[in-house]
Amino acid sequence: MYKINYINISGEDMVYNRIAAVNYAYKYALKPNKEFVYFPLRENVGGDCTNFTSQCLLAGGASMSYSPQPWYYKKLLTPPKYECSISWSVAHSLYWLLRVNDEKGYPGPKGKQITNKNLLELGDIIFLRDSKGLVFHSAIITSFTSNREPLIAQHTFDALNIAIKDTWPRDAIHYLKIYL
Repeated sequence: MYKINYINISGEDMVYNRIAAVNYAYKYALKPNKEFVYFPLRENVGGDCTNFTSQCLLAGGASMSYSPQPWYYKKLLTPPKYECSISWSVAHSLYWLLRVNDEKGYPGPKGKQITNKNLLELGDIIFLRDSKGLVFHSAIITSFTSNREPLIAQHTFDALNIAIKDTWPRDAIHYLKIYL
């Protein structure tokens, strides 16, 4: 098993709880959590994929961070009823936040890019990139086929345990090994 720990300010080891992240995905992939805003797809732009992926990371024990790389979600008492960082809700931004946190050792969730799909585990994250180089979609790995192909849960469109080939058309796939 691939684990990388860091010592947080309180001196406790932080380990990504993959099972908690995947359990959250199973619970809310098809029926979104009403405690969070849901971002609908509008004119084939936007959507809720990364908001959902961030919720799964949070359920897996990732701590929200406000600096140097902001990744957070706050409920508010007045409209719009929430505030979140761009990296919480935009695939391209979350992808780079995870990569930079890994490279710089910043607090918060981290993602090490890998090319060997056999190293993937439950709770790791995939990102899809278009032909212009924009990362436009994220999803969490929730299961594997008998030949180790990852199955994912996602929002925009809401789905659970689907093959990556059955999601959005893309030019490339990025696999990120998640750790805290």
